[in-house]
Parts: sequence; structure tokens; C-alpha cells
Amino acid sequence: MSNKEILENIKKLSKQEKRNFSYDNLVEIMSKLETNEIIELSNIIGYPVFTRLCMGALKHKFVLLQDGAAAIIVNENGQILLQSRADNDRWGLPGGCQELGERFEDTIIREVKEETNLDITEDNLELIAIVSGNSRRNEYPNGDVVINNTALYCVKNYSGTLKWDEESKNMKFFDLDNLPMNQNDPDLIAIYRNILNKKSI
Repeated sequence: MSNKEILENIKKLSKQEKRNFSYDNLVEIMSKLETNEIIELSNIIGYPVFTRLCMGALKHKFVLLQDGAAAIIVNENGQILLQSRADNDRWGLPGGCQELGERFEDTIIREVKEETNLDITEDNLELIAIVSGNSRRNEYPNGDVVINNTALYCVKNYSGTLKWDEESKNMKFFDLDNLPMNQNDPDLIAIYRNILNKKSI
């Protein structure tokens, strides 16, 4: 089987099947691939999952530093869009991890489309902060611990119909003074509030 056929077969697997690759199986596959094909494999599986699979028995013990992007999507009423995340039952901003070779702009455009079905373009993006440090630490039910470096964008122009996938339980716009208590990204929302307060002075 050619390398191209191997990658095409992996593309056809479900998300769960990709997560269930054994370390030995991954080593066998990667030993046949060139660097560009390994990057493609990483992007097919998803960089954070791929990185953990490469760690073998340590995959849930290693604290992973991740780069990614998040969006404060604002509607005509000044409300912001939050998603009720399926993995931790908290309300968070649309966004996710950067894939190998992606710019932050590409990451947030892709993630917003995947998670909300909304279309945004690079012209719609206003970079408002690069956020890092311990406020960006997240822990997951499977034991994974990550610390995210996050490019935070504000988006006021978008198109499409709101729709979500299995990563979310619900998605809706909230007034800033009536946000749900169980938030996933309070640090990012606080930064946005501070920017609004400075503009109003």
C-alpha cells in the first residue's frame, strides 16, 4: 500500500477510531512516511491527539502546551456567542487548536466553521489579545492537562446559519451581564470586557 493510500484510509476513519490508534501501530505507519506526510497525518488526526498518541504510555501524563485561537462572535445586539461544550459541560467560546502549518487566522476561520457553521473571512477578524499563562490551563475528564496559548479575535461580521456538531450540547448568544456561571473561558471574556470598558471611557 502506498503512503498516499495509507493517509486516504486514515482520513476515512471516525474521530474515535483515529483516537484509538495504538502507539506501535502509529510507529509502524510513521516509519514509512516522509516529513510532509507526517505533517499531513498530524492534521488528519488533529495535532493534540496526534501528539499524545506519539507519547505512548505517557500520553495522559504529559502536560501539553498548545497554540490555538478563540473568537468572541458578537451579534447586532452586542451579545456574544457561547457553546455548551460536550467534554466538560461548560460554556466556552468557539475556537480550537492550531494544526501544523496553519496561521492563527486560518485556525479560527476553520474552527468557527466546524463548531458553529458560521462563515467568517480574514477581513472579519480583529485580533484583541494573545493570551497565555496559567489562566489558560484546562483539564479534561480523561486526565489530559493542557496549557493553551490563545490568539483571541473579535468577530462582528459573519454569515450562515448557526448549527453545531457533537463537540457542543448547545449554542446561543448571551448578554454580557447575563452570562452562564459555568464558563470555560472566563479569562478571555474578561479581556473583552476590559477592552469595551476602555472604549467607553
